[in-house]
Amino acid sequence: MTDTKIEITAELVRDLLRDQHPDLADRPVRLGARGWDNQLWRLGSDLAVRLPWATRSADDLLRKEYTWLPALAPRLPLPVPVPRRIGEPSAQFPRPWLVTTWVPGVSGDRAPATRAAEAADALAGFLTALHRPAPGDAPAGGHGRGGPLADRAEQFARQLASATEQGLITDPGAVRAVWDDAVAAPGWAGPALWLHGDLHPANVLTLDGTFCGVVDFGDLCAGDPAYDLAAPWLLLPDGAADRFHAAYQPAPDAATLRRARGWAVLQALGGLLVGEAGVRGEPGGKPTWGPPAQAALRRLTATVR
Repeated sequence: MTDTKIEITAELVRDLLRDQHPDLADRPVRLGARGWDNQLWRLGSDLAVRLPWATRSADDLLRKEYTWLPALAPRLPLPVPVPRRIGEPSAQFPRPWLVTTWVPGVSGDRAPATRAAEAADALAGFLTALHRPAPGDAPAGGHGRGGPLADRAEQFARQLASATEQGLITDPGAVRAVWDDAVAAPGWAGPALWLHGDLHPANVLTLDGTFCGVVDFGDLCAGDPAYDLAAPWLLLPDGAADRFHAAYQPAPDAATLRRARGWAVLQALGGLLVGEAGVRGEPGGKPTWGPPAQAALRRLTATVR
């Protein structure tokens, strides 16, 4: 159910298409996935319909994707869901929705990358292509994404305390050491670069042990690349981060890598808590988020001296 109390069904999707995009209405419709903000319905073999179903902010995120992603997608070396049509709010469904290309694969929280070298090269190639200077009217990151890491200190302290109280972390001091070092690093002095803004394991797709696509650009924004450069610790197998850093261009400086580690800790703590909520059957919880978050924290704290 959406927060507007409208149940999303295949029949509703067909009705919306008949009303606004009738040339697509005869294609087969079936449920593809239910994400944090949106439901994804397969539309034939090559398209999908994305409809917001949980958070009100999803409306603006869909419109942002429709505005910016078609221009960025051609330069990206991994497939992404490119918006083709937009659906406007109507009496049937009072929120915007998108028709996008369909990207096949399995989400990385369910099928983690196992081919370390191939996955590291694929991720580095994707972020090298994406991280280019953004125009002045590019969107700013929500919730501090791409901004100063220190602005998230309160969130870090709250999440670390919660994870420690729940017994999810055995060495909170090591986690804090990574964070403190990251906050102490010099800030980003370069131009604001395009960022994906949400590269957690559920937003990358895998096939045969490596990455085959990246989805959910609702948090697309401009800022410090360190935010996205947290991804190697969150997405790659053990020992693959060095390969990523060698392949990513231009090579990140030491300060950027320190900030990236801090963002990785923050994102891993969030994933750990969402995963535990899923184990407990709480609303919004996703049990598959816990294991990759735990692995990321293990990798990050193993380097604390």
